[in-house]
Amino acid sequence: MKKSMQKLLSKNKEKMSEKDAKGIFQIDEAEIAGFLKEIGNYEIDYIPSKEIKKGLTTEYVGKEIYSFHEVESTNSVAKFLAKFGAPEGSVVLSEIQTKGKGRRGRKWESPTGGIWLSIMLKPMIEPSKAPLITLATGVAVVKTLRGMNIDARIKWPNDILINNKKVCGILTETNAKFNSVDHVIVGVGIDSNLDTNILADDLREGTTSLRNETQADIEETEIISNFLNEFEEIYDLFKEKKFDEILYDWRRMSQTIGSYVEIKQPLGKILRGNAVGINNQGVLILELDNGELKKVISGEYLIRED
Repeated sequence: MKKSMQKLLSKNKEKMSEKDAKGIFQIDEAEIAGFLKEIGNYEIDYIPSKEIKKGLTTEYVGKEIYSFHEVESTNSVAKFLAKFGAPEGSVVLSEIQTKGKGRRGRKWESPTGGIWLSIMLKPMIEPSKAPLITLATGVAVVKTLRGMNIDARIKWPNDILINNKKVCGILTETNAKFNSVDHVIVGVGIDSNLDTNILADDLREGTTSLRNETQADIEETEIISNFLNEFEEIYDLFKEKKFDEILYDWRRMSQTIGSYVEIKQPLGKILRGNAVGINNQGVLILELDNGELKKVISGEYLIRED
């Protein structure tokens, strides 16, 4: 698969035709055309994957790394790889994303200065367990950052905070059929050396970067290696159905549990109360102001000081 991808991209530099692409992958020409459109200014191994691999202790995560200068979305590229035979644990990296995605389809700012990556997984699970992969990924990110002596914490369900400012977001996309999962794409965006001053006003105040917090330039290849090592270890627990171990770490690292929060749900409904925990499906348990316990599957929330 890796050689086929390299052949595809190198030929496309020379105006590769969709017919040629179809010959490499044996897939529909329209699908390959859509994939090529998603890749903008690319260059094989633009991010030094050899340096990343030197730091890996993994068995399968990161054994195949596809790195680019610029793509629309690393998740989109990973979906293509999943559909056409890439092995589990394949990683897509890009220096820039032009159409990075956050939750609910929101745009994720992904300029130079961040770590933008996706991991392709093929877990043999029922779809109801897929949200736990987001929690497991959050644990892996926090363990990586705490290994740098940074006090990172998890904001339910998919953000990583430092000093109450967002430094990382996680977007997990699941392709499920009936009662089985075909593949899961885990997208991770870490503001490593990002200059937060270039962000829009509504994002700047609540965002930080590792460079801001450490007052030093960040070696991104080392962070990527360390994260992939942590991720495989925690993902293996997930595959072994040791969910209690993952949730124990998540609760211990949580910024949410124990806080008074305000959650805005779809259609404008607002819930207020104390976040008292998460259950074994990763659902947030909220104690409302009237004492009622409420399960919250999704929503946008603020941690309130009052």
